[in-house]
Amino acid sequence: LSPASHVSLSPQGYTSFWNDCISSGLRGGILIELALRGRIQLEPLTARKKRLLDRKVHLKSDAPTGDILLDETLRHIKATEPAETVQTWIELLTGETWNPFKLQYQLRNVRERIAKNLVEKGILTTEKQNFLLFDMTTHPVSNAAEKQRLLKRLQEGVLERWAGDPHRMDRRTLALLVLAHSSDVLENAFSSLTDERYEAAMNRTKEVLDADPEVEAAKNRGTEMIWAILAAFNKA
Repeated sequence: LSPASHVSLSPQGYTSFWNDCISSGLRGGILIELALRGRIQLEPLTARKKRLLDRKVHLKSDAPTGDILLDETLRHIKATEPAETVQTWIELLTGETWNPFKLQYQLRNVRERIAKNLVEKGILTTEKQNFLLFDMTTHPVSNAAEKQRLLKRLQEGVLERWAGDPHRMDRRTLALLVLAHSSDVLENAFSSLTDERYEAAMNRTKEVLDADPEVEAAKNRGTEMIWAILAAFNKA
């Protein structure tokens, strides 16, 4: 996904203290991005392993992507034997594991590193803001056009370009929809719409999110990782 889609910022430029979903949502986005770039895939469907969450994540190519977080994740996946499932990888990358031998898989300071990357690209800027007892580094949006481009892409995907079938939706738009839902920021993405359009967008989004990931993934192998991420968050 484009770098700007990895982080959801408030107007003040800081991520919510109360949103615990963003962290795992970001890791899900990393797995989807690696799949879209042809670096990883789910193991082939077999009689014993039919469910998305039972199938392991396999390395398809270890060619570097040029993105630090993506390449760090790729190295972890390459070095792991036996292979792990999508749900396990999200838990490992967020550090939500009780196994002390697996702690090295945690991706640390992901929000900060993504924000720094976006600052370097001119999409965010860096400021200090006072929060009562302490100062906090914030990253207000400096390139509003890039943020609006992403919002417009998501909004148009479920409004103007809506075809009633998630498989006729662009894969990255489908991924944005799933990840915004998983990170609990989807309503914010539609907040600028009129009441009528907001209701239409939410209803159509619900159609996609309520679909059976197993059935939808079977229709298009190119979207398996996206539906696997949704299945993992649905189970969580």
